Amino acid sequence: MTILTIATQPIAGQKPGTSGLRKKTRVFMGRHYLENFVQAVFDVVGCQGKTFVLGGDGRYFNDRAAQVILRMAAAQGAARVIVGQGALLSTPAASHLIRLNATDGGLIMSASHNPGGPDEDFGIKFNMPNGGPAPEAVTEAMFARTASLSEYRILEVQDVDLGSIGRKTLGGMIVDVVDPVSDYAALMESLFDFAAIRAMFAGGFRMRMDSMCAITGPYAREILENRLGAAPGTVVNGTPLPDFGGMHPDPNPTWAKALMDEMFGADAPDFGAASDGDGDRNMVVGRGIYVSPSDSLAVLAANAHLAPGYAKGLAGVARSMPTSAAADRVAAALGIASFETPTGWKFFGNLLDAGKATLCGEESFGTGSDHVREKDGLWAVLLWLNILAVRKQSVREILEAHWAQFGRNYYSRHDFEAIPTDKADAMMAALRGKLASLPGTAVEGMLVEAADDFAYTDPVDGSVSLKQGVRVLFQGGSRFVMRLSGTGTEGATLRLYLERYAPGPKGLGEDPQAALAPIIRAAHEIAVIEGFTGRNAPDVVT
Repeated sequence: MTILTIATQPIAGQKPGTSGLRKKTRVFMGRHYLENFVQAVFDVVGCQGKTFVLGGDGRYFNDRAAQVILRMAAAQGAARVIVGQGALLSTPAASHLIRLNATDGGLIMSASHNPGGPDEDFGIKFNMPNGGPAPEAVTEAMFARTASLSEYRILEVQDVDLGSIGRKTLGGMIVDVVDPVSDYAALMESLFDFAAIRAMFAGGFRMRMDSMCAITGPYAREILENRLGAAPGTVVNGTPLPDFGGMHPDPNPTWAKALMDEMFGADAPDFGAASDGDGDRNMVVGRGIYVSPSDSLAVLAANAHLAPGYAKGLAGVARSMPTSAAADRVAAALGIASFETPTGWKFFGNLLDAGKATLCGEESFGTGSDHVREKDGLWAVLLWLNILAVRKQSVREILEAHWAQFGRNYYSRHDFEAIPTDKADAMMAALRGKLASLPGTAVEGMLVEAADDFAYTDPVDGSVSLKQGVRVLFQGGSRFVMRLSGTGTEGATLRLYLERYAPGPKGLGEDPQAALAPIIRAAHEIAVIEGFTGRNAPDVVT
């Protein structure tokens, strides 16, 4: 076995965010591209004598990339790498393994909810020793390193057998291939009342779990069907496929249409759920009723004490700024802290590490707690099942009782995808330019109370994050938020978040899009969306 030092040229465009580096798969497969980025990661975090976790969501190129990363880790002097069997690990399971084994971090191969395949998307991100995504200072250092690399080091050796569980060696490095599911399943069993959930299934409770041909299939089958006794076939699309079976593994009403159709059909199960490509997102649906991610976070916060892992109560609840304020109302009623952060799980990580928050959530179908440092789709599904088992009510009954007590934050997100970046940037610049003049004006019969570009000062480390999204707030608790998302690989995605508050029983019954209609019209008028983008309707509504 020989360590090769291979000359390379700096590669432009390798700028990772906290969600990692995402590009088209063929870009990653290009000459030296993957190796350049992995070398930059190891140069920044250090490798000699360290232990890492490695796994991914099984998308196309996952298996080959894992072998490259292992050979490069061995060449850099890593002591040990813990790898999920078949190079598979859900993102929350990887976070748990990092924490459980007190490793020096881990590399997760995924492009999250983006489609997979040779002509679709691939990604890699580095998670820190706390199990959470690398902070901006670290990802910026990685980006800077990709621009100055002149060589990378890799071990010339045959592939490691990742198909069988057990200890292997690669040069002087230990490779421990582990069951990707067992440790995570044990963690879930320690948090939730499996006996109560098992009894609920035994009593005839029916569920459909759509894993969208992505990573949560094996986890859902083991936990729901094997350990909790859900009927065989409860988990559908449960085999991870390199192209996700041609599906877009994004758990929302648009891309999980088959689940929505079943849940709103004549013979709907009691409960439906879906998860995304790497297992960190979730969608929850009751019989004939959809649960928005914002409402889900609020209901989970109000009922978390019903699960053994949270019986002592919550330290606090945190939400991303675009997420509705429904969770804030629960926190106020419980007398606990609430936090409004920029979008990005790293901000929650600081609060979780400091013990300031226990539950966290974002409107983009991400919910989690202090059990790991990532959002966790299957965890959210299990907490819902625990609540249903204890309260012995339907999803609809629980939601309506919640709205009657706390009021309803009607909420929706409109996504305008693949907008030319220059047009999206021009629209946001124009909107920012008029913020100071908006307060006191009336639009669609509503008075603008405040308008700003959200800035956040982290209460743990004092860091400041500017320009995190434009907010326009109307009198009475309604608002819209606009920001550009970096989760796509082509153009820009404009995300428009819409919220309208209705107190108490007034919040029952009305269709969310109808309730939000004046907010939608006001947002289009103020931001001149069609004028800048040529679009008068979103591509995806959630």
